Amino acid sequence: MNNLDKKYQQLLSDIIEFGVEKKDRTGTGTISEFGHQIRHKMSEGFPLLTTKKMAWKTLVTELLWFLRGDTNIKYLVDNNCHIWNGDAFKRYMEVYEIESRESGNKTYLEDLHMLSNLTIDEFIEKIKTDDEFAKKWGELGPIYGKQWRNWMGFHEGQHDILKVVNGVEQHKDYLVGKDQIWNLINDLKTNPDSRRLMVSAWNVGDLDKMTLPPCHYGFQVYTRELSREERMKILSKTQPVQSWDGYMKKDLDALNIPTRSISLMWNQRSVDTFLGLPFNIASYGLLLEIIAKEVNMVPDELIGNLGDTHLYLNHITQAKEQVIREPYSLPKLKISRTLFESEKPNPNKLDLDYYSIHNFELLNYQSHPAIKAPLSN
Repeated sequence: MNNLDKKYQQLLSDIIEFGVEKKDRTGTGTISEFGHQIRHKMSEGFPLLTTKKMAWKTLVTELLWFLRGDTNIKYLVDNNCHIWNGDAFKRYMEVYEIESRESGNKTYLEDLHMLSNLTIDEFIEKIKTDDEFAKKWGELGPIYGKQWRNWMGFHEGQHDILKVVNGVEQHKDYLVGKDQIWNLINDLKTNPDSRRLMVSAWNVGDLDKMTLPPCHYGFQVYTRELSREERMKILSKTQPVQSWDGYMKKDLDALNIPTRSISLMWNQRSVDTFLGLPFNIASYGLLLEIIAKEVNMVPDELIGNLGDTHLYLNHITQAKEQVIREPYSLPKLKISRTLFESEKPNPNKLDLDYYSIHNFELLNYQSHPAIKAPLSN
């Protein structure tokens, strides 16, 4: 039975029935409730909703972008993922307006005027085709990827020049950032019962530099030891087992049968329940699967703690349509990882650093048709 879609439909119904109307940053308006939790057992299937068709490749691409430590939409655009386009274009227009007011240079103003006439489609086309333009205008600031992989550090080549002395650039000391994903993986391997297995994107010192402060601002993982019976069940899925009595712990260890399960809980301050939350659920489910594979553990439970949980006023009709749809069975996920000759083992990289969308195969995904709704930026 697909419990996830049912829980999600109940959440939509609760907001529609009990939500209070509130103004919001985008000017669209919402109905909102505060404080919900959604839980899913990964053994019941991969958490991709079936009551509307989900853009699978888009959500995988975005998560890989986070894990790359990337904060420029160039990678997303090149991989046909457009969910951050509006945020980048909005920043571009805002910065243009400020610079055009403050600059007294006529030629510069003429250039700005030419750029200001770009439509969002023309803007994205320039991101695709003009690397210098993309480098400047595709950047979103120190959002998720920067915080996950380089907390409080500089990207290579981006540390500031203090001054030039005798023709030599004097730089600030290069600040090496904390790679929270690397540290998490290392701690899972060396101290899996730690209560500090956490990653945060809410860097207070960087919030004013971000195009959009993080909505899902942190996650924590939790592991437990598997019983012998649980490990034998895992073994039985990969090969026939004549007699369970003959297998000792050392035999299961030799076969690399996982010794632990792993759960993930994410925290989210602002929840666009119709468009955003289905992506968040699947994205953190995928992250849980990726981390579990990296440390040879079994994905167990996925938990989302939701703060301001809202429906935009222009999503209510669509939400009512989704509520009455009958769920299908959840799909399964297969992750493959093949090292090529050109990919020499690198002690400074994790397996997940090599992933592309081709490493993820969604099995038996059946869904109702997509339901279109406008995105509020």
